[in-house]
Amino acid sequence: MVNLTINGITVKVPAGTTILEAANSVGIEIPTLCHHPALSKFGACRMCVVEVQGARNLSASCTTPVSEGMVVETESERVVRARRVILDLLLANHPMDCLTCQKLGECKLSDYAYHYGVRQTSFKGEKHDYPLDDSNPYIVRDMNKCILCGQCVRACEEIKGQSAIGFAYRSFSTQVGPPLDEPLSYSECVYCNNCVIVCPVGALTDKQLLNKGRSYEVEKEPVICSFCEAGCEFEIIRRKNKVIGVEAKAAAPGRPLCLKGRLGLNFIYNPEATSPPLLKADDGSWQETSWETALGLEQIINKLKQLEGQKANPADNSKEA
Repeated sequence: MVNLTINGITVKVPAGTTILEAANSVGIEIPTLCHHPALSKFGACRMCVVEVQGARNLSASCTTPVSEGMVVETESERVVRARRVILDLLLANHPMDCLTCQKLGECKLSDYAYHYGVRQTSFKGEKHDYPLDDSNPYIVRDMNKCILCGQCVRACEEIKGQSAIGFAYRSFSTQVGPPLDEPLSYSECVYCNNCVIVCPVGALTDKQLLNKGRSYEVEKEPVICSFCEAGCEFEIIRRKNKVIGVEAKAAAPGRPLCLKGRLGLNFIYNPEATSPPLLKADDGSWQETSWETALGLEQIINKLKQLEGQKANPADNSKEA
């Protein structure tokens, strides 16, 4: 065990624990944009920098392990100044369409900008103007809002093992995308949507939930998919007691939500579904019928009765033969 002090609070954690994990263990929140507890440590966004007594530079708390006697300040003047500069740089190339962004209410970038009082960027220069990629039937990609945190790349590789996307190009032109810069619909994407769940901004959006409600307007119910034995966990999204979609649960036990669970559950919770089944009539209209008729059970029952009658009257069977 290692003893250290964070914001004047004595903390005791196992050796190898990062400063971020140690702070979270005692309820001290440190802002992060590229970190996710289910993914490998990345240390790219630098929003989680803290001041360690005796250290020359600010340390990324998500990758720096604790040491005996360490003294850490998470909100010192130096730290706050650095975070404001980081947010200033991110906003320099980020669309300011927060009012119409689907992620409003759960966007970490907007939350931190509000917390640290960064209203607009002080840097002027070229901005990205990437076309919107909505070729994928379940994911909308707006790379103009991407902050290159890398969470989607690691989620695709480490949770699903698919590696459908990665970093491409260099410097100002760096972006996340499929190989050969193809649309997502032409990639190896299997629509598990874990990349959407871990994205801290509005760069990735679930198409089925688009414009159906803000994060603070919906309720989420955790359930387990029963379409196979894998036991994938996901969440049913409701707004005003109406199911509007299902959402993957990143790094949940079992596999990530697959296409079978996503589509199948949409059938079950379809808000336009009727209780009795419908069959198409000869005139093209849909008419209510019984489940026995819809599933063909009446024909099966009649056939079984016929076979049972033949078994009871073997003489009739010999005549037919």
